[in-house]
Amino acid sequence: MTLCCSNPSRGTAVLSYEVHGTGEPLVLVHGITHRRQAWYPVLEHLTPHRQVILIDLPGHGESPDLVTNGRSIPETLGTEVRQTIESLGLRNPHIAGNSLGGRVALDAAAEGWVASATCLSPAGFWMNDLDFAYTRMLFRVVTRAARIAGPRRAETITRTAIGRALFFSWITAHPARLAPEACAGDAKAMLRALPAMKAIVAEATRFEAKIAPEIPVTIAWASRDIVLPPYHARLARRVLPRATHVKLKGVGHVPMSDNPELVAKVLLEGSGGIALGGTSRLSA
Repeated sequence: MTLCCSNPSRGTAVLSYEVHGTGEPLVLVHGITHRRQAWYPVLEHLTPHRQVILIDLPGHGESPDLVTNGRSIPETLGTEVRQTIESLGLRNPHIAGNSLGGRVALDAAAEGWVASATCLSPAGFWMNDLDFAYTRMLFRVVTRAARIAGPRRAETITRTAIGRALFFSWITAHPARLAPEACAGDAKAMLRALPAMKAIVAEATRFEAKIAPEIPVTIAWASRDIVLPPYHARLARRVLPRATHVKLKGVGHVPMSDNPELVAKVLLEGSGGIALGGTSRLSA
């Protein structure tokens, strides 16, 4: 494993990252208020086949704060992810992401600097303003609860199964499967990412860009997603008719811990040029 915490002043990577495994490079991008460790449950299934690069987005995990310097949020996220990847000497990698990370992956595909994009419940496909207002309200509720709990209380709460359910049932269908240590770290990461979350949500837009047909795209939607509900997949199919569209049965918005084998299968097939065939349902 290669681990690097960013130090742009020394000309190293812009963002914090880890590198695992061997094979074609696959960049994995987490969702809003999460961190690169979100992908740990699927690593053992991926590393025999891919060189996996885990990245902390700006303002998340161990990466520097989100600073736009006059750029849009999508441009800032995409540029810093790309610069980090290029600092590793990688060109044209596969990319996959969850939620906000899925949107980053789609933007990368639209810009043409990736070999494929696999997106798990990607942001940017709400049906209307009311639909987006629901997601925004959900984040406000979660934000308020996280601030009330604070880092120390959150760590104590997440040691219990009931506490993990209270903290994480909004993003996972099976919070009991989460490791207490990981939950404590995720809770702290959420609190650290709140300023970035506020900025990102305030500038959120639909995804409407065109993606070249030679770049394979897979959109996989969790059947038990309450953050970006499964009906968002209908708009995704209209916007991206050439993409492979997959239904992930029995998993929540962050499906990696709910069913690591299922998610790894989607990531490997999406980054391997193997079409799953139109619209498919994969069961948990």
